[in-house]
Amino acid sequence: MAGEERTKSAEKLRGETARPTDLVAYQDGSVVSRQIVGTTGGTVTLFAFAEGEELSEHTAPFDALVYILVGEAEVVISGKALHPKDGEMVIMPANQPHSLRATRAFKMMLVMIRS
Repeated sequence: MAGEERTKSAEKLRGETARPTDLVAYQDGSVVSRQIVGTTGGTVTLFAFAEGEELSEHTAPFDALVYILVGEAEVVISGKALHPKDGEMVIMPANQPHSLRATRAFKMMLVMIRS
């Protein structure tokens, strides 16, 4: 079933059940992303980070909710390091510098609301 879930397009996910961890796969030395909802009002994107991979420090004009599905990350917001793991979330405030790094391989859901 996992392979079947991965091949479903975002459109085909509407009105269906899906396991988010099955919709994005780890790739050695990479950060893999898959947008599953994208509207003018916001996005929902799944990510799979191989161990040690990171998104360098940046800012976003909107709050961003990071929900760790499995694994563990280091999230740094304005110099403060947090270490969310399985089932935990962090809200990264708008316009504050933040970065993410995989202290061990992890998958996450990123939710950004633009209004």
